Order: sequence, then structure tokens, then C-alpha cells
Amino acid sequence: ATGEALILVPLTLTKIDDLDFGTVITSGVSGTVAINATTGARTVAGGITALPSDAGHRAYFASGGSPNHQVIVAVSQPVVLTSLAGDTLTVLALTLDGSPIRTIDPVTRTFFFGIGGIIVVGANQPDGVYQSEFTVTANYL
Repeated sequence: ATGEALILVPLTLTKIDDLDFGTVITSGVSGTVAINATTGARTVAGGITALPSDAGHRAYFASGGSPNHQVIVAVSQPVVLTSLAGDTLTVLALTLDGSPIRTIDPVTRTFFFGIGGIIVVGANQPDGVYQSEFTVTANYL
């Protein structure tokens, strides 16, 4: 009989960029703002006007670990973004830029991923900066 052990280096997870929905202008009609997890592009729908000077961007992360091993990435879903005044925006979803299962590159020992999302902006939404935290985890399979 033989004994065997597989030793893996601890995973690292580094935030490169926060998720930013950019600046929008509301109207008497509600709408949505979406950030594409793959490209970082913003789209708006409904009564929302996008301000081109602040287009926002996806969240972007880097992770590293033992080469050729699979990792599962998970994102917690905040329910709302909240302003300092206590006003809220509903978060419809946060999305990954592909499968949550990633393989660590055999040469660079890293992988990268983006996170996008969709928020609902109410009719005549009060102005302000709306924020919330979300958690991203990466674990070996």
C-alpha cells in the first residue's frame, strides 16, 4: 500500500476594480442600468439617461493558486444599494463573466474574472451616491 497527499498553495483573491454603475439621470419613468460582466459596457433602459462622462465599469478580480486546479467562484447578492439619505435601489442580479468554475493557468498560476450587474432605478429616484458591499469567494474544488 502507498500513502499520498496533494498539497496546494493557498488561493489568493485580489480586487482590481469595484463594480460601478456610473452616473445616470432619472425621469418620471423607472428603468434599469446594467453593466456587462465580460466587457464592462453599460446599457440603460426605460426612463434612464446615461451620462457618457461616467460610464461605470465591471468589477474585476485576479486570483492565483496551484496550476491546473479547478476553483469555484461565488458572489453574494446584495438586495439593495443604499444612499446616505437612506434611499434604496434594487439589485436585480450580480453576474460572473462565464462559468463559476475556473481552471488556474498552468504557466501564470492565475485567472481573472469580471462581475457585472443590473439595478432598478425608480421613477424620480432621489439623487445621491448609492452603495452596498458584496462578497466574492474562490475555493478549490
